[in-house]
Amino acid sequence: QVQLVESGGGLVQPGGSLRLSCAASGITFRFYDMGWYRQAPGKQRELVAAIISDGSTNYADSVKGRFTISRDNAKNTVYLQMNSLKPEDTAIYYCNADFRRNRNYWGQGTQVTVSL
Repeated sequence: QVQLVESGGGLVQPGGSLRLSCAASGITFRFYDMGWYRQAPGKQRELVAAIISDGSTNYADSVKGRFTISRDNAKNTVYLQMNSLKPEDTAIYYCNADFRRNRNYWGQGTQVTVSL
């Protein structure tokens, strides 16, 4: 049974930081490309950051320079360090695991709210 369990969301003031974690089980983690997506109310789900199995990364333009994605294959965990948070970063953040676009799994999501 595959599980992706996100944690680390919460309420933070503008300019603050959060670190999201996604712990995976039931997959051979090191072979999977991992991504963080987000969905704000009334908007489509969008890719925030991705880290593929070889460690290379890519980011949405809106978060470049502020967010950092990383992975620890020994812990089967992917992280998203979010700095300089803005109100427009408010969304539910989802973890995604993808293997060659053939096997794809989602976590349940964690809420991030950026507000005074």
